Amino acid sequence: MKHLLTGALVASALTTGAQAQEITLGRFFGACEDAGTDTETSVGEACIIQSIINAADAEIEGVSVETLPTDWGNYYDQIKAAYAGGTPPDIHVMHRHRVPEFAGIGALADLTDDLEAAGIDPADWTESARAAVTHDGAIYGVPMDLHANLWHVNMALMEQAGLVQDGKPVLPSSPEELLEHAKMLKEATGQDYLAADFAQFPIGVRLVLALLWQQGSNIFTEDGTATIETAEAQAAVEAITQLFAEDLANPQLNYADSQQAFLNGEAAVLVNGTWVVDFYTAEAAKEETGLDDYYVADFPSLFGEGATWADSHIWVIPSPLEANDAEKYQAALKVLAFINDHNIDWARTGHMAVRNSVLESETYQSLPHRAEYAGTVEIARDTPPSESYGAIQDILNRELQAIWLTDKPVEDALADAEIEVQDQLDR
Repeated sequence: MKHLLTGALVASALTTGAQAQEITLGRFFGACEDAGTDTETSVGEACIIQSIINAADAEIEGVSVETLPTDWGNYYDQIKAAYAGGTPPDIHVMHRHRVPEFAGIGALADLTDDLEAAGIDPADWTESARAAVTHDGAIYGVPMDLHANLWHVNMALMEQAGLVQDGKPVLPSSPEELLEHAKMLKEATGQDYLAADFAQFPIGVRLVLALLWQQGSNIFTEDGTATIETAEAQAAVEAITQLFAEDLANPQLNYADSQQAFLNGEAAVLVNGTWVVDFYTAEAAKEETGLDDYYVADFPSLFGEGATWADSHIWVIPSPLEANDAEKYQAALKVLAFINDHNIDWARTGHMAVRNSVLESETYQSLPHRAEYAGTVEIARDTPPSESYGAIQDILNRELQAIWLTDKPVEDALADAEIEVQDQLDR
């Protein structure tokens, strides 16, 4: 990306030869080459985040920002390789669940004492947002969102199946009712009830975790004991596999295929995250899309408690930058402050904002579908913090996929997963 000096900075550069501080920024979210700098009209995660970055590049005096986009699937492998080679980006995005892993080895700059001077007010962050960037009492990042799994609903299909009441979808409240609803919809429409990425990324893992948490259980405890080979885990898995057994959901779908099936009108419910709400809203407005009447619902409780998988995207600065280049470190903080100031723009994706002042604003509350899943913040859950989160998620994804893709017995898969997860926790 080519960056140009503008405004007063141009004059300064011409007269003094001053150079802008060049900040490299690592992110996922996908590519958007024509994002521009209008942060209020861009659509979709990739273009919204890139428009914010482009605006930061154009508007922050004395700072230029070069985006280093990478693929979501191998993002952390690339970031770790960059750290190992001594060339991490000056700023990069990461998930809340990765903070213990990176901060635990001293890789991240402690921002605690520098935020307010940079124009960032941690007191405006929600409690969960502050927790997302805090490790051992110190703040290691700037939060950008709370994102979670939702039920994206095709209301036209639900209407045909008699599963709409008072303008809202009738969602199941037990595994038995889930199966009943799925059969009703199949009989009425010929379409699948539920779609999700069961074959690629860990959407299926997050779905099962939600059902596990709804039973008051988890995959490991705070003291590091794996608890996967349990009756609760078996019940969570079987709530989903019953749909596969009855041909009411397709376990072979990956992320792109499951999304396309939903947009084509081939599935009544898609389990996916907050990050696609504005994209599906835009797609539903198109005549050629098989999704005409779109609704966003909180993840329903099939067991006793409300729970859905959730995480946060945060922005961090590597500790070597703080230690070795004070001017560039200050420039990086300016970029973080700019992103924090544009929290409302990022929230247009569908993600939940992290600043109380934004959450309370009329602009935020009037965003499309926001009221439909307002309860998600109350049921957002995750596993206990662990430096091995990534490896544990990979283990669960492999073993769960073995259940629904290769017919591995549930008991064997859960037992094998527990052994491997315990090994990770013991390291």
